[in-house]
Amino acid sequence: MSAETPAASGQFTRRRLQFRAWRGTRPFWAGLFVLIAGFPIMYFPYAHLQLGHLTLAMATTAGAGSLIIGVLLVVLGISLWFQKHIRVFAGVAAILLALVSLPVSNFGGFVVGFLLALIGGAMAVAWTPGGAPAPEGAEESGSARGGAPEGAPGPEVDGMSNESNDLSGTSPANGANGRHSAG
Repeated sequence: MSAETPAASGQFTRRRLQFRAWRGTRPFWAGLFVLIAGFPIMYFPYAHLQLGHLTLAMATTAGAGSLIIGVLLVVLGISLWFQKHIRVFAGVAAILLALVSLPVSNFGGFVVGFLLALIGGAMAVAWTPGGAPAPEGAEESGSARGGAPEGAPGPEVDGMSNESNDLSGTSPANGANGRHSAG
């Protein structure tokens, strides 16, 4: 392909829409925050910052611990992108690693990495996969029973309830809601 060859029409738009569709099916922003959080946590313990003619060395004895925490955060961020079913584990692990990074790696990468890991971990735990949009005709069919959701019990017909046969004693109909009496 030479410089004079025009790009295929709409290829950029098609790729952008493919990326948007891929991004929408996983906790993308949570993974990005967790991934970015690993870099300041890894960098600052090994950095030599220059302030004029003064060299500020941030090397600590816990440099290896900072490196491990940073690498784990990067791996968790990438895992959130490509294995969305581990989102709760990765989110909790990112939050715990962020808390451990406070004493281990210069206040969690001068609080930058700490905050990014906390926010990304919380976003990962809170993310849920979206369902397919309901067709327009589905709203009309739900109105046959007064708009009740599918799992809700229907109205009683001839004194017989349409509820499921729940033998656990915890259905909302009997008021127990998980509380059992000993008597």
